[in-house]
Amino acid sequence: MTTVSRSNVAHTPTRFRRPSRRTIHDNIVGYLFFSPWLLGLLAFNVIPIGLAIYYSLTEYSVLQAPRWIGLGNYREMLMMDELFWKAIYNTFYFAVFSVPLSLVFAIILAMLLNYRTPGQSFFRATFFLPSIVPAVAAAVVWAWILHPEYGLINDLLARLGIPGPPWLTSEVWSKPAFILMSLWGIGPTTIIFLAGLQDIPQHLYEAAEIDGANGWQRMWNVTLPLLTPTIFFNLVIGLIGAFQIFAQVYIISQGGPLWSTLFYVLYLYNQAFQYFKMGYASALAIVLFVIILILTAIVQATSRRWVHYEGAQPQ
Repeated sequence: MTTVSRSNVAHTPTRFRRPSRRTIHDNIVGYLFFSPWLLGLLAFNVIPIGLAIYYSLTEYSVLQAPRWIGLGNYREMLMMDELFWKAIYNTFYFAVFSVPLSLVFAIILAMLLNYRTPGQSFFRATFFLPSIVPAVAAAVVWAWILHPEYGLINDLLARLGIPGPPWLTSEVWSKPAFILMSLWGIGPTTIIFLAGLQDIPQHLYEAAEIDGANGWQRMWNVTLPLLTPTIFFNLVIGLIGAFQIFAQVYIISQGGPLWSTLFYVLYLYNQAFQYFKMGYASALAIVLFVIILILTAIVQATSRRWVHYEGAQPQ
């Protein structure tokens, strides 16, 4: 019997096989089914992003052809535009407070909705309904609720003998008003947390109860650690949403009073469609993209320390 060494086999050239007609046909069909998504990606993502990058390097007012100015928009933004830094501060202020509060209230609400009680489905639907109300309608309702004179909240506080804050007419209270307003739309976050809670194995609670753990200990040592992947997902989505707040501010305050509610996307909108500075607005959009990308990368990098997956081996 002739023995063939491994070295000879390794160096044996492989013949190229021409694909059969059946394979070519299947590939063409696959690409045809794939093409709508690819065309949508190019038309609504890749090309607009490329054009935004190009226009951010130009002076473009829509009515005139773009004029190349290089990094002029970014230089003006970072060194001369005080309202840009005001918008950055307001948006970060809103995100730092609204995102954690939304996560905390959504977790608490999900835990309450996870208990088996009569009318459980009704309560779940009721707490989810506010999130499907159109943003314009919700903004109008909240403008009435937070009115300093005849608003619902200040009326309730007055009945308790507590003077209500001026809310949207005050530079101090305007941002807390929008933070309070953001809690109105925690329905989707609550539903995601509810799904995460129902995915936790019941036998872990039973084992903890046998070991003598009370309700608080079971929540702290079982529920929250296994809920961290869901918290991570909602944290990233919440950050992205917080930096894109627009509709409520545009309808209620238009950035006032004294630019205390001039959030980033509202400022971008004003530059683009009020002053027709499309090149400058494109530069603002690119900076917003970079900010969200950096924050998402930071959360992703730190997630290894606090996100725990069931069955994953510690690194």
